[in-house]
Amino acid sequence: MVEGRSDASGGTRIRIGMVGGGQGAFIGAVHRIASRIDDDYELVAGALSSDPDRAIASGLELGLPRERAYGSYAEMLEGEAIRDDGMEAVVIVTPNHMHAPTVPQRAGRTGFG
Repeated sequence: MVEGRSDASGGTRIRIGMVGGGQGAFIGAVHRIASRIDDDYELVAGALSSDPDRAIASGLELGLPRERAYGSYAEMLEGEAIRDDGMEAVVIVTPNHMHAPTVPQRAGRTGFG
């Protein structure tokens, strides 16, 4: 699921934040690879696990700066919403049953939905 707040007009990549898909998660890697195939997306932030320490460690392993490797999706949405270079879309790669009860509602309240 991808929900965004802008498009890639102007030839720049859409800045994405990912929820889920961290260490040991197969589908996260698949989505990151697919997002780079057409070179229209750039991973700039992540809350990559429901465990805050693992989420941060996963982000750092992927090369995210510490301030953009978040311990929770709520922190990521709030932190990215106030950045001039913040993410423009949220990619949700949690288990399917966790999509609806988490991110979309909060994303809409922070301007990402």
